[in-house]
Amino acid sequence: MEPPENSNASGGDAVECEDAQKIILRWDSTVSEEAREKMIFESDRDEVDRYLKAVDELQKSMSTTSIADDEDKVNSATIQIAMARLEDEFRNILLKHTTPVELDSLTVTDPSSSVHSSVPGEFEEDDHVGDEDMQDPIQRADSSASNASNSSTSYRSTSSIREIDLIPQEAVADLEAIAKRMISAGYLRECIQVYGSVRKSVVDVNFKRLGIEKLSIGDIQRLEWDALETKIRRWIRAAKVCIRILFASEKRLCEQIFDGIGTSVDDACFMETVKGPAIQLFNFAEAISISRRSPEKMFKILDLHDALMDLMPDIEVVFESKSADSIRVQAAEILSRLAEAARGILSEFENAVLREPSLVPVPGGTIHPLTRYVMNYISLISDYKQTLIELILSKPSTGSRYSGDSTTPDMEFAELEGKTPLALHLIWIIVILQFNLEGKSKHYKDVSLAHLFMMNNVHYIVQKIKGSPELREMIGDDYLRKLTGKFRQAATSYQRATWVRVLYCLRDEGLHVSGSFSSGVSKSALRERFKTFNAMFEEVHRTQATWLVPDNQLREELRISISEKLIPAYRSFLGRFRSHIESGRHPENYLKYSVEDLENAVLDFFEGYAVSQHLRRRSQ
Repeated sequence: MEPPENSNASGGDAVECEDAQKIILRWDSTVSEEAREKMIFESDRDEVDRYLKAVDELQKSMSTTSIADDEDKVNSATIQIAMARLEDEFRNILLKHTTPVELDSLTVTDPSSSVHSSVPGEFEEDDHVGDEDMQDPIQRADSSASNASNSSTSYRSTSSIREIDLIPQEAVADLEAIAKRMISAGYLRECIQVYGSVRKSVVDVNFKRLGIEKLSIGDIQRLEWDALETKIRRWIRAAKVCIRILFASEKRLCEQIFDGIGTSVDDACFMETVKGPAIQLFNFAEAISISRRSPEKMFKILDLHDALMDLMPDIEVVFESKSADSIRVQAAEILSRLAEAARGILSEFENAVLREPSLVPVPGGTIHPLTRYVMNYISLISDYKQTLIELILSKPSTGSRYSGDSTTPDMEFAELEGKTPLALHLIWIIVILQFNLEGKSKHYKDVSLAHLFMMNNVHYIVQKIKGSPELREMIGDDYLRKLTGKFRQAATSYQRATWVRVLYCLRDEGLHVSGSFSSGVSKSALRERFKTFNAMFEEVHRTQATWLVPDNQLREELRISISEKLIPAYRSFLGRFRSHIESGRHPENYLKYSVEDLENAVLDFFEGYAVSQHLRRRSQ
């Protein structure tokens, strides 16, 4: 009688299990010197296949055994040995491929990246470019007073993500084979821990090479702003590489090794690898978002905001799993806080401009440092027009609510209907800048110089608006014409305050002798009139040569305007009365200057430096 078919199969299985045990025990490093010195997956492929088949055979045998017997216990012990060995092999393969990615290959060509920061090289330490006009004169006031592409549901189709092969495909296949058997045997936790620890070390090395430091939020907030500016530029470049290349590639590697092995195993391995580095990466931006606000931080905060906004679709895709919720939430919260910080800084900047306390008049009535700073500042704000239009949604809180408060300017918005809230904020800053400047002008003892000061500063404001197409578009030509009228009115007021008195000397009134049968001109009154004119003009010349109109065209226009009033009046006066002086004694004491002398003297005005005490006179 033939034995049952399964009897032969059972005997065959027993033989196969014995062979499998021998193969596994032969590679037991606790008892074999050869096993300690060699790695299975560095041997020939036949040996690798034999070992994996032996593991499969034992696992199959254990899965078909319903009652724990001695054979099952032996198999179980052998499986433990095999898992320990496979864990070592898994770690060894990972360690063999821990070479950091070449940074040159990580350069991202990103057409949607922020255009505000000039970056000479993807990983260069670019020097901070300063602007003497951007030195902050209102810090004293501080102490005394998506355009981004739509998120794709599949990160394979996200155009900005660029995955790279972190490990050769042959090694990936071996890792997948080992992981499948470890997880099948119940060693999921060990597999994830080994994978995460090795790959995280690679991420850490790449972080260091990208210049991402391990700093706590407190450490970051204690850094000087100049140092932080450099770190922000570096962070923006590094964050793009981390999200779009390194993290995305780590995710793909996890999928290649673990996808299909078990539910969410690839997600678990991915988060084990990158959660710590991702938190470290975002902690920097978080520290900036909650740091003390000050005007000089505005543009780097906007750079951070734009960069993070640009990265949000990629963050949503790379960290799409439920286990990555915390990363997505942290990024969104940082983005929101950066937006709020920008809004707050703009409001605080307005208050600082209004309250800037410097009282010492600038020499010569030239452009005040506050004017340069504020106009350069809002010109830069206009460079971020699109971002700020989306962030600034409310009108500025103007002084119109403080009726009768002489310390606060007023601005009616009726004439500015249709402008964005951002444009209204920029106009409001200009309004309060002028208000502050008017207060500063009152500290000049010479009213003519006060008018010249306002002329210079409002003219500078107009020129800065004209020089920035973005700013001019937001301010609008109507308000620009209003500003132009203000600086021209200041120029007119200067001329009246200075030259009315001088030209008054060249009038005929008071020179004629009533009822006289002689020439009808009082020579004594005429001599006194020439003497007064000479003294007054010399004083104006001496003083106003030291005043400064820094804009060449404006300076020339003002000189021409003065000459057009002064020279014809003097020429006419001289023509009418020269003979009366020349017929008397010592005419040279009164006829001191020719028309040409005055024309030349006007050329000395507004150069900003002292001239010789006496006017240049014609050769006798």
